[in-house]
Amino acid sequence: MDKDRVEGVVEKAKGTVKEVAGKVMGDAKLEAEGKAQKVGGTVQNTVGGAKDAIRGNP
Repeated sequence: MDKDRVEGVVEKAKGTVKEVAGKVMGDAKLEAEGKAQKVGGTVQNTVGGAKDAIRGNP
């Protein structure tokens, strides 16, 4: 498993926490940052998956 996949999952989780915290506190900026971080984590996870596919790892 590529390290980008692991880091992507972590970033996505941190983004989810930020997004929920922003919603709870009524902080639109924090909520938007969380959404952006989730997207970044998803992209990073996808890149890691592509690297694994190229290497032939499941």
